[in-house]
Amino acid sequence: MTVPESSGVGGSRLRARCTPSAGTRWRRAGGIWLFYLLGPLIAAWRSSSPVVAVVGSFLLLAFSVVYLFGFPRVWPAARRRRDVVLVSGTLVILSAASIALIGPSALATWVFVAVTWVVLLRWQIAVPLVLALAAAALAVPQHVPGWHLRGPQWSLAASIAFASFAVLAVVRANQSLAAARAEVAQLAAERERLRIARDLHDLLGHSLTTITVKAALAARLADRDLTRARNEIADVEALARRTLADVRAAVAGYRDVRLATEIATAREVLAAAGIEADLPRVVDDVPAELAGLFGWVVREGVTNVVRHSQAKRVRITVDQRVIEVVDDGVGVLSAVADAALAASGSGGGGGHGLLGLAERVAAAGGRLITGPADGFGAPGFRLRVEVPALALTSGEAS
Repeated sequence: MTVPESSGVGGSRLRARCTPSAGTRWRRAGGIWLFYLLGPLIAAWRSSSPVVAVVGSFLLLAFSVVYLFGFPRVWPAARRRRDVVLVSGTLVILSAASIALIGPSALATWVFVAVTWVVLLRWQIAVPLVLALAAAALAVPQHVPGWHLRGPQWSLAASIAFASFAVLAVVRANQSLAAARAEVAQLAAERERLRIARDLHDLLGHSLTTITVKAALAARLADRDLTRARNEIADVEALARRTLADVRAAVAGYRDVRLATEIATAREVLAAAGIEADLPRVVDDVPAELAGLFGWVVREGVTNVVRHSQAKRVRITVDQRVIEVVDDGVGVLSAVADAALAASGSGGGGGHGLLGLAERVAAAGGRLITGPADGFGAPGFRLRVEVPALALTSGEAS
């Protein structure tokens, strides 16, 4: 007995609507099993009474129509108890009338009734009903005079039990599959939400910081060097337009961060902020799969330096597997970094600042290290990312 795919059974209410295509598939698949009703149909036409032949055929036809068209309308939606009672009750009445008119061969309709109960009712109700129906299939032919089933007496009861619980197993498997699909969809949506939040924070935090620095510089230059002030304002306008494009790209999922571009931008931002910068001129030896990650490190590191550190000097060093940003500022970022890394390690939510960067680094199989900038300027701050060669090899293999 074939059943349409469902998102629930038993104690759960089935909420997915039965689409026309699903109903069509059910009628095609379920219609195959109606050949079990050929036995009672033949018995009706072999009857010596024309009334039995005509009315019996009509009852079997009505039973088939309700089973094929009424059943899928109620399930998988199972919207209201009234609909369930209407469909299952109608099948029971038509089955009883067919049995009373045609005889024991119409007991085959009980298989379809049992399947209906298993699917539409809670399993705590359906299982006892199915077992009682199987027992009745054994007892009734033995206690009604003149009734004899073709084949073993237990075959009908076995068919009822097997069909019912096979359908129950299929429905529960479909329920588990639908639940797994829903969970995967929910996780994917949550992951996308966190990605957008992280990208927007990193993009806007850096860009707005740069705009603030350049706007402040233009204000200071307005009375002394009008040409340079105008250039700074033009840079602010261009940066604002670029930021808008970056935000749109981040939301669409197409944002691409390049290490060389971020270093060039960092050079301009640090110069505008009056911070002495020691930056690499060439980064061609960085593997392509790490260039984007290292670009995010530069972006986040420079943003924090400009916004929080009060630093006078900054140094960025890059090699194939390591990037480091150090400054000689006040070092107040250490507590923030510790909190972000602790939240990341404990599975806390986030996607902002250092926590977002930690998530990116962890996804690449690397390690984020923060702390004082020993040897560069006390207390200072050090932001270091290391990606082992093994992680790179694994990433390439995957």
